[in-house]
This record gives sequence, structure tokens and C-alpha cells, in this order.
Amino acid sequence: RYRLSAKSTLEQDMIFYADSPEVVFETRMDWQDDHRFLKAAFDTTIHTDYASQEIQFGYIRRVTNRNTSVEKSKFEVSNHKYTDLSETRYGAAVLNDCKYGHSVKDSNMALTLIKSGIEPNPVTDQEEHDFTYALYPHAEGWRSAGTVAESYKLNQPLKVALHAQKNQKEEYSFVTVDSSNVILETIKKAEEGNGTVLRMYESENSYTKAKVTVNAEFNKVYVCNLLEEEEKEAEVNGKEISVVLKPYEVVTLKLV
Repeated sequence: RYRLSAKSTLEQDMIFYADSPEVVFETRMDWQDDHRFLKAAFDTTIHTDYASQEIQFGYIRRVTNRNTSVEKSKFEVSNHKYTDLSETRYGAAVLNDCKYGHSVKDSNMALTLIKSGIEPNPVTDQEEHDFTYALYPHAEGWRSAGTVAESYKLNQPLKVALHAQKNQKEEYSFVTVDSSNVILETIKKAEEGNGTVLRMYESENSYTKAKVTVNAEFNKVYVCNLLEEEEKEAEVNGKEISVVLKPYEVVTLKLV
């Protein structure tokens, strides 16, 4: 437990796992200050010129130094679920579930937890907050280390529902993708009401041929645009659907 100021307090559970290098910070904060900026900083020894930071359906590389006026203006930048610093054989990522301001300078990574300005709301952020972030040190680069998958685990933790089903196998997935860099982002009913939509994207800037396996009955599969308008019929072999994704491409499939 920390007293951050005369008015504000913070309580954290720092969780270490026997089978994972990840350190999770489950945080509860009572914040009652204004004109204050609170960050969680991790000072590493990683030497790299670029940080990889997630944006929607991909990532962006930003420099870690401050040599130009443009670089100096990036003292605070946006990320979604992760920011990763990686050398060729080692790296570390800061994962978060709802805090999107981040700064990286040299080997120091800092996640913004509270930014309590007073315009246009004079009591911005003055309330109780619950959030989680994590430090994920890893071997190799961030792609090999599965940083994207770890960030999804933090943001969308596994939920288990127990129910009896006749002849059900011990292991079962409704949909699986055989390429780890292809993220199945969405499973939903089609907007028009007929069929199921699967939306996926390529997350590592790599041209990829993937196989999508669906453990359900369907007649046809269509590749659609983001408005779910059918563009062409997908190649299907039994329950396997062949998909080709360009770097960062978002692909929408509709099963009918």
C-alpha cells in the first residue's frame, strides 16, 4: 500500500508465477489530486533504437532516443495493449488492460496511470480506479516471445464454463488458426442475421498463408469486407478454410 499524496492512495497486488516470467500488478487507486501526472516506470538494461508499440490491428516502431525536435515531441505516445523493447536475444514488454499513454527513453519504459488535468472537467480522474498492468521479460525478440498473445491474455482472461456435453472431446476449440501471428479478433453473428463472422488480422508485418479450422457445420464461406459485404468464396477443405493475409491485413470471413 502506498500513500501517493495527502489525498491519494494506491494498493497493489504484485503477482509472480511459478511457470511464467510475467509479473502482474493488480492495482486499486483512490485518486483525489489534480495537476498531477502518475507513471509506473521500468528501468531496463535493454539496448535498442526502437520500441514496438501496439496500435489497432498492428504495431508501430518508434525511436527510443531524443536526437531531433520530432523525437523530443514524442515524450508521451499512445499504445494499446503492449510496448516492447527487444534486443536480438532478450527483451521486455509492458502490458496493460486500459492505460494507453506510454513513454520510452533509451532503456526506460513508463506507463501513464493517471493524468489529472482540470479542463474541461475540473475533477478529472478524482475517483476510485481499478486496473492491471504487467512486466513481461522474455528471451529472443517480441515476435518469438509471443508478446501479442500475452497482451491478449491480460486483456481478455480465460473464462471457464462447465457443462456436460455428450461425446465431447477433452480438448475443444470452436475456431483455431495454425499461424501464431494471425490473431482471431472477433467471432460474432453476421449483421444481416444470417451466418457467423470471423474477423482476423496479421500482427507481425508478415505475408502469411494460414489454415482456419472451424468445429461447426457450415455450407459455404465468403471473404467479406469490413461491412460484411461478400467479395468472393473462400477455399474450403472439409472444416479447414485457407486464408492469405498480407502484412497487417484484416480479413473477414462469413460462414453460412
